[in-house]
Amino acid sequence: MDEIKKNFPIFTSNPDVVYLDSAASAQKPQSVIDAMNDFYCNSYANIHRGLYNWSENASMLYDDVRAKVAKFIGASDMSEIVFTKGSTEAFNLLASSYRSLLIDGDEIIVSEAEHHSNFLPWKDLELQKNIKIKYLPILEDGSFDYDWFEKNISDKVKLVCVTAQSNVIGLKNDIGKIVKISHNYGAKVCVDGAQLTAHDKVNVSVLDIDFYVFSSHKIYGPTGLGILYGKKSLLDLLLPYQFGGDMVESVSLDKVVFKEPPSKFEAGTPPVVEVVGFGAAIDFIESIGMDKISKYLSGLTTYLIAKLSEISGVKFISSMDSNSIVSFVIDKVSSFDIGFLLGKNNICVRVGKHCAEPLHTRFGIDSSIRVSLGIYNDKEDIDKFIETLKKVLVMLR
Repeated sequence: MDEIKKNFPIFTSNPDVVYLDSAASAQKPQSVIDAMNDFYCNSYANIHRGLYNWSENASMLYDDVRAKVAKFIGASDMSEIVFTKGSTEAFNLLASSYRSLLIDGDEIIVSEAEHHSNFLPWKDLELQKNIKIKYLPILEDGSFDYDWFEKNISDKVKLVCVTAQSNVIGLKNDIGKIVKISHNYGAKVCVDGAQLTAHDKVNVSVLDIDFYVFSSHKIYGPTGLGILYGKKSLLDLLLPYQFGGDMVESVSLDKVVFKEPPSKFEAGTPPVVEVVGFGAAIDFIESIGMDKISKYLSGLTTYLIAKLSEISGVKFISSMDSNSIVSFVIDKVSSFDIGFLLGKNNICVRVGKHCAEPLHTRFGIDSSIRVSLGIYNDKEDIDKFIETLKKVLVMLR
């Protein structure tokens, strides 16, 4: 793992920067940059439209990556992988398309730990239709209140929306348990995998997840690309979210016939270059090994927590049993002041509510400092962060 950082050119050109904000967006290895540059320079074209070599090659690359993504998360078929412009669009697509399957009196369960992307689309749906959202509480250690869940789920619940790993707490949730209980009542499960997928092997088929969402840019791939996995039987039921080119079988003045999934959800020119880049990102991750990545980051997180625990006034948000993500506050010191001064010293962390305001409200805090790790981080990065943080606190206290 000591050699990993050398694969990321941004650190070669910025050796003094300590980047600890991978949960927001991960840096890109040279192989991803090269794959995208090569496509732009040597064979760029739109897909599924041209009969010339460049277009046919682009179409082949695009479809090959879809198959690669399906294998990466354990989907049974590549047709269950829908490319979107990000996790946010994937959730909005799902909420908009799921609308037609809901009737008055139906219920959706959403956890208090959700990122706004997996919260606001469902909240909007509640405002638009006569349905009810019930909120799965978070316990003091940051875990789901599974007892509440078992008592409050019923046949009225049609969808359960939960995160596999909180982008604030870093705690991994028991998705298998959520799925099993939900399916006993006929409810479908939508899982936010944006954080977990970067460092843990996920198999949506084994877990029997109905919908799974994650982003390329958090997994060392380019921005502008999200993935919505959905069981084929469910995608067949959903109506398109957007309309335009390449998502229809035929169009006349009297009748429109949509293509089969995933095409019917991918209107217009897709992010072809980003898809090519994400294929290279998956290759990069698999060349290292997900088990190795998970083990390494788990050990590094433990080291980070131990070092932070030595600083007076540090209060962790919920449990310290996290992986890759650690959020905290410091007594009587503004999180924003700390983040600003750390930034002035080339230490990059996230400060604020991290697009998870209900979770911060649950723990009675206005903001927190979040440190999130990537495979390019090491103990030296953490030591520099801790040393700088101590100097900053001397200035602020």
